Amino acid sequence: MALKESEAIVLRTYPLREADLLVTLFTRAEGKVRGVARSAKKSKRRFGGALEPLTYVRAFYDVRERQDLARLDACEVLESPLATQVSYARAVALAHVAELLDELLPDHEANDAIFRLTLSVLHVITGPDIWMPVTYFDLWLTRLVGFLPELTECIVCGRSLNGTRAYFHALADGLMCPEDKRLASSEISGESRSLASQMFRAPVENFAATPWPKAQAADLRKFLIQTLQRHIEKKLVTAAMLEKGGF
Repeated sequence: MALKESEAIVLRTYPLREADLLVTLFTRAEGKVRGVARSAKKSKRRFGGALEPLTYVRAFYDVRERQDLARLDACEVLESPLATQVSYARAVALAHVAELLDELLPDHEANDAIFRLTLSVLHVITGPDIWMPVTYFDLWLTRLVGFLPELTECIVCGRSLNGTRAYFHALADGLMCPEDKRLASSEISGESRSLASQMFRAPVENFAATPWPKAQAADLRKFLIQTLQRHIEKKLVTAAMLEKGGF
């Protein structure tokens, strides 16, 4: 049987037996694929540094009927995150992208929009200034997987939120007006909602030259993370790392 070939992004690797690795790939051709890279720890010719998380590769693999795991034959590096210095902040941001993709993407379901989003964001996570690309990725991914509610109207009464204060709650599916907000709700600023609207109309590169401290759009990121965690029904490890990172 001929090997399949696809562009792919390495999401995770786990040790498997003495020299093998269990690899999770986000392939362009057929979405998330889990496979075994035989003797990956020994074979520099077939894999080299291609299995580092968030490496953009050309993968050659075999998916066999009635088998859950593919056989990963080789990977060719197209772009590596290790080509530039990996600070702690950048490492956490890259891990965040990988965790979200692994948690949210179904197996064997191609999604070219999310694949292109991921590549574009990886191209701008090149230094310690991570908050803009993290915000952009969280926002667009939440939208593309279908979890992002309408940001311009109250989910309770339907009133327009343009020009008014808006609130969100960890157990609610959208934004609420001041009259309908729940106890212990958090506010999301009009500035952050406007910024989200701008991000939906422009590529990530358009925001790369603007200074972006952690405090900017922090309320938007909190809203997005709460939305994602509610749908996957678990806490995101890297969300806590980002919050407590001190960068």
